[in-house]
Amino acid sequence: MGVAVQPVPTHGAAADVPNGVDENIPTGLRLAGAWSWRLLVIAGAIAVLLFLVVQLRFIVIPLLVAVLVSALLVPLVSFLTRHRWPKGIAVAVALVGTLAVIAGLVTLAVTQIASGSAGLSERFAASYANLTQALATSPLQLSNAEITGYLNQAVTALQADSQIFISGALSLGSSLGHLATGLLLTLFSLLFILIDGAGIWNWIVRIFPRRARAAVAGAGAAGWTTLGNFARVQILVATIDAIGIGAGAAILGVPMAIPIGVLVFLGSFIPIVGAVATGAVAVLIALVFNDWFVALLMLGVVLLVQQIEGHVLQPLIMGTAVKVHPLGVVLVVAAGALLAGIPGALFAVPVAAVLNVMISYIHSGAWRGGVPQAGAPAGSVLWQTVPQRPGFRQPRALPAASNNRGQETRS
Repeated sequence: MGVAVQPVPTHGAAADVPNGVDENIPTGLRLAGAWSWRLLVIAGAIAVLLFLVVQLRFIVIPLLVAVLVSALLVPLVSFLTRHRWPKGIAVAVALVGTLAVIAGLVTLAVTQIASGSAGLSERFAASYANLTQALATSPLQLSNAEITGYLNQAVTALQADSQIFISGALSLGSSLGHLATGLLLTLFSLLFILIDGAGIWNWIVRIFPRRARAAVAGAGAAGWTTLGNFARVQILVATIDAIGIGAGAAILGVPMAIPIGVLVFLGSFIPIVGAVATGAVAVLIALVFNDWFVALLMLGVVLLVQQIEGHVLQPLIMGTAVKVHPLGVVLVVAAGALLAGIPGALFAVPVAAVLNVMISYIHSGAWRGGVPQAGAPAGSVLWQTVPQRPGFRQPRALPAASNNRGQETRS
């Protein structure tokens, strides 16, 4: 007779022993509990990250601005260096050219506003008289006394909240100091990214564990490509909006058409919020300097341009570039504006787009093979995105279906 062989308990056998608790909890409740504590941990980590960003906003915002601008200038610097320009001269040309364009736009807008503001008080008085007359003859039939009463109530409300303006005026010096510091930090960050962006990215990749470096480098390349696409497409959309609304203002005879176009161009970088604010300014200028009929026509031009942007440009151009659904754009802009005001609305879409592409790339597993999988962005493999440096050891790419430990080789 043979001896009966008892099965050896496996490593996970202890987990199968009944404990009298799990058996009495429904499976759905156990699953919900498991999901709940994991979601709470993720929410806590995000809350801590947002708290740190808010506390370090005077550092984070200039750095984000520098990264966003560098996504536009790095291809220019690379183009110049490929044509045998010295690296220092290429960086200087990119920086000085960008500053010259911005200064030229601001100077043009200020000059036009200064030349068009002559007789502003007389025009404002005439526009106010026309508005009161239109309100008197409208179905509302508001008299001058009623309009004056409403204006007095508004002035009283402003005086009641004058403490806000006083405190804002007292903190003006501090705000100007923060603005100057932020501009210097942005310029320094942009300069170093243009000079040694590859070295900075190498240092970031080396922070992660060796086995994760391929995924981090590939995800970073995919995110960088998306950020560059967003910046270029946003400039194109902003230019189309500025030309459309500025040309409409010029055709309607609205003064300061060029400053309106510049304002629309700058405001278009803030999705949804910027378009509404700059459109309202254009309509207000038309109302003050012309009449209510021209203001209505200007409102029609603004709405037409915004409809073309929202239904043609954004789905066809921006949607392809950043791969974010329009509803997602609205939600992230609203959340960004709620959490961080104008900077939050400005960076909400690029941050969401970059995170979406990076997470999708890591989840796809395209970084496991030596050749990018279908749909992976070009140049997303580690040894293509991170330049080789002496003494820098990189992990060998693992096959997509392999679970074995990767062996490292010296690049």
